[in-house]
Amino acid sequence: MGYRERAGKHTKFGEWYADNVAKDPDFKTAPWCDMFVSWAADRAGLRDHVGEFALTTRHAKWFEKHHAWSDRPEPGAVVFFAWSGSKKIRDIDHVGVVEKVVGGKVHTIEGNVDGVWLKRKVRDKSKIVGYGLPRKVKVEPKAPVSVQPVAAVHASVQGTARPAVRNMAATQGQSPDAVWSPGDAVLPAGLLFAVVSTAVTGLRVKAAAATSGGRHRRRG
Repeated sequence: MGYRERAGKHTKFGEWYADNVAKDPDFKTAPWCDMFVSWAADRAGLRDHVGEFALTTRHAKWFEKHHAWSDRPEPGAVVFFAWSGSKKIRDIDHVGVVEKVVGGKVHTIEGNVDGVWLKRKVRDKSKIVGYGLPRKVKVEPKAPVSVQPVAAVHASVQGTARPAVRNMAATQGQSPDAVWSPGDAVLPAGLLFAVVSTAVTGLRVKAAAATSGGRHRRRG
């Protein structure tokens, strides 16, 4: 709380979004209310349930598409505002996160509010269009990744190795038996996890960059 936009409209949230999601330096100085929400979701490990957006209207439509749009607030919901009082997604201007609901007031955490701040606000419902509920976003399970055992290949090399394998071993000054070893049959679990995690993360970032362009329309 209390973070303030730097000179030239630079923020750490815009820089994170520009470097990791949009791959576009223009976002480093763009209005940052929704980029803050995306950053917070990423830090909380909830990127798939919240999405990564800079344009508030597109973000709201994403929740609607995932059957996670509601007119009732709850802690943890992403709250969307239209300063005109409109209740239509196309008129959304601003976004934040619901911290708690007390009576008829919605307590929020918002970025790019009061011009340049990240701070807590208390809002009445007259300017709220609706809420995105991360808990209702269904995330597709990742396809399992398996490594085929090569024990049979190892046995083949030790016994009747293919000529190509034997030739390769001979050119390297090794015996055919040295080409494979039992430890080569399966990748170490830690290495496999690191490789798969890196690949999946890269795909997520590329997909987000392709689908979540744009920016928050007006400052809240």
